[in-house]
Amino acid sequence: MSQIFKDVENNVFGKLDANGFLLIHSFEENFREKFLPIENFFKKFFEDNDSESFGIEIFSVEDKTDAVFDLFFEMVRTATGKDFQYQLSNGVFSAYLDGKLIHLETYGDFDSEKLSDTLNLKPDFVKKDKKYQISEDKTILIATHNEGKTKEFRQMFSKLGYTVENLNDYPELPEVEENGSTFEANARLKAETISELTGKMVLADDSGLKVDVLGGLPGVWSARFAGDKATDAANNAKLLHELSSTAITPERRTAQFHTTLVVAAPGKESLVVEADWDGYIATIPKGENGFGYDPLFEVGETGKTAAQLPLEEKNKISHRAKALEKLLQVWGEWAK
Repeated sequence: MSQIFKDVENNVFGKLDANGFLLIHSFEENFREKFLPIENFFKKFFEDNDSESFGIEIFSVEDKTDAVFDLFFEMVRTATGKDFQYQLSNGVFSAYLDGKLIHLETYGDFDSEKLSDTLNLKPDFVKKDKKYQISEDKTILIATHNEGKTKEFRQMFSKLGYTVENLNDYPELPEVEENGSTFEANARLKAETISELTGKMVLADDSGLKVDVLGGLPGVWSARFAGDKATDAANNAKLLHELSSTAITPERRTAQFHTTLVVAAPGKESLVVEADWDGYIATIPKGENGFGYDPLFEVGETGKTAAQLPLEEKNKISHRAKALEKLLQVWGEWAK
């Protein structure tokens, strides 16, 4: 998970994550020349070192060279847990680790006549009491284009302080073919592939309706039960047709909504949970809310379909709610 660093006084902001490269942005002209020593230092010590894999992005609103250097080294210390320090003097950039000189280069208005004086200076390290606002970048990408599904997850994750995005926010991403034979295989494929492509924390779910008398169908084929790119209405009609062709008493119309959630993040083992929501298949669609098979899925013994429930009520008892409850039980340990 990313960390956001804010030097509000100097209008300098940074993002620390696992993308493995350094980016510096500024409105000032020739800013790259000013910060070339940082780029050289980062490349020399971290860019090609897998054991210190992290990325830094800095944005400076004003011409605050010293503040950018200060923030950069604060982020390096945070990422590595090591006492890296620096000094700028007479056009000489020097970097230190545990008080020992490890990097030296000239830049800008270098004064060769003062080089010896510079090297003899006692390093004036950054003050330990300098305060930065540091917070987690709590964003989670839901691996779906479905705005209805996203809305459910957004209601759930907003309570944890997360910003929720979905694949509609990333139109450049390729489609991930869901060719797994199980819910977990499909969810894992989506979450891990998209996380690898974006470097973000990604939650993917593979959900479906399992009708007992149909041997668990439509199951992993729920979204395409009536064919590729089938609409919700077409899938519902197909399900009713399959049930009408068999002699089924009302008590044998049992079904479960199932979901498997997989959360993937760079450098972490994926987290997997699953849950079922018991109910029955109605004889006709009822309700205007929800999506998918909600108009046909009667919730428990209520006689109401999922599409007849307010979203807030559905989110308390649905298969995703049950899976999310399980997810939250292990979330704290996993997200460390």
